[in-house]
Amino acid sequence: MFDSRLLNGVGVLAAVVESGSFVRAADALGLTASGVSRAISRLEARVGVRLLERTTRSVGLTDEGRRFYTAVAPLLGGIEEAAVDAAGAAGTVRGRLRVNVDPYFSRLLLGPRLGEFLDRHADLQLEVLTRNEIGELVADGMDIAIRFGEPLQTSLIARQLLATRVVTVAAPGYIERYGRPRTPLDLADHVCIQFQDPLTGRPFEWEFRNASQTMLVETRSRLLVNDAGTTMATLFAGVGIAQVFELGIKEYLRDGRLIDLFPDWPDETFPLNAFYPSRQHVPAKVRAFIDFCLEIVS
Repeated sequence: MFDSRLLNGVGVLAAVVESGSFVRAADALGLTASGVSRAISRLEARVGVRLLERTTRSVGLTDEGRRFYTAVAPLLGGIEEAAVDAAGAAGTVRGRLRVNVDPYFSRLLLGPRLGEFLDRHADLQLEVLTRNEIGELVADGMDIAIRFGEPLQTSLIARQLLATRVVTVAAPGYIERYGRPRTPLDLADHVCIQFQDPLTGRPFEWEFRNASQTMLVETRSRLLVNDAGTTMATLFAGVGIAQVFELGIKEYLRDGRLIDLFPDWPDETFPLNAFYPSRQHVPAKVRAFIDFCLEIVS
């Protein structure tokens, strides 16, 4: 027999996870903080595990709680979407949309055009959080993530938005001071700005591709960064050579502020994907955001 108290408890748990505190969850649900605490205690007793770690400063999911919430959160979204369907408004974009966005994409392309998206959907509240890592999408209370590369979470649904070319560039000031490398192998004798892979903590490998071959080049550098803005600033200052996405720098290549050092190696690309938890009952607000991202990268 269906236990409605279990569903109510899961709803309270979701409010605590998304808000980060019992007090804020209570405000959102119209309950007292003690009422929220009792509901969580009843849910923990019902499932037989401790779901939340409580301290005086923070509330977080336990390992068992993370597994439980990851499993049930998509079902809550499905219930919400089913309710919209039943009301005959499956295509209505409304409610709150929480998005985990790559900082580079957000700063260069998404941020300047977010006003257009909000103008189209007056009943939508949008939260855009920029992060270097995708994290635990469901457990973090996110509806969708926009990231470069492939995720380690194979349970997520991925939709490719584009594949941007990876270009190796330097500013004219660097070339004047140190000379221009003739081939990728010459990079061993140059100052290279390396970028940290957030998944491994190590620098990304420098790879070059053309129609006939693929080449991995080992670079040496005293400079490792984990932020695209820092990479661009050091490039413009003539500090070194870097591999960056062609997406967002075409203007700099056209006006000569950056030089494509190896135009005869044009085939190394990197994907930009939208990630979301499930193919079934994809909310209209998620579909609308994916379509908008496709629009601004086309």
